[in-house]
Amino acid sequence: MDFEVPALPYAKDALEPAMSAETLEFHYEKHHKGYMGKLKAALDGKPEASKSLEEIVKSSSGGVFNNSAQIFNHTFFWDGMKPSGGGAPPAGPVADLIAGMGGWDTFRADFVKAGMGQFGSGWAWLVVEGGKGSIVTTANADTPLTGSATPLLTADVWEHAYYIDHRNKRDAWLGDFCDKLINWDKVAERLKG
Repeated sequence: MDFEVPALPYAKDALEPAMSAETLEFHYEKHHKGYMGKLKAALDGKPEASKSLEEIVKSSSGGVFNNSAQIFNHTFFWDGMKPSGGGAPPAGPVADLIAGMGGWDTFRADFVKAGMGQFGSGWAWLVVEGGKGSIVTTANADTPLTGSATPLLTADVWEHAYYIDHRNKRDAWLGDFCDKLINWDKVAERLKG
C-alpha cells in the first residue's frame, strides 16, 4: 500500500481546550493508526493494495471497508479542524452555502442536533449536492464518500472523540467543534473541488 496515516496538520495540544492533547494522542495514535494497521494486514499481497484509499472505500465491504472508511473519515475530520477555528464562516461561497441552510445560528443548531441524534457511534457531516448544503449523519464507519453528495466537513461522535474532555456531554463537544474548531478554509477548498 502506498499510503500512510498523514501527520496531523497541527500539534497535539493545538486544539486545547476544545480537544486536549490526551484525546488527540489516544484518538490519532491508537484509533486512527490502528485502523491503518488492520487495513494493511487485510490487504497484504492482494491486488486491492495498489488502489488509492478512496478507491478501496468505494469498492470494498466488511472489515476492509470498515478500516479504510475509518481512515478516510478520521483524516477528513482532522483536516477539517484548526486552532482558533469555528464560528460563522467568512464571506464567500461557504458563507453563501450556510446562508442557504438558514444561516450560521440555524446551521450550528442543526449540526449539533444531528450529531446528538446519531445513536451510538458515527459522524455528523456537512455535505453538498446539486449546489445545496445539507447535514447528514452516518453510523460507524459509513461515509458520504460512497454516495453522490460531496462531503465538506465532519465531526466525530464516537465517544473516544470527546469522552476524556467532555465526558458524556456530546452536545458540549459538538458545540465546541462548531464554535472553536471548524477550519472554514478547508471547507472552502473542498467546496471548490
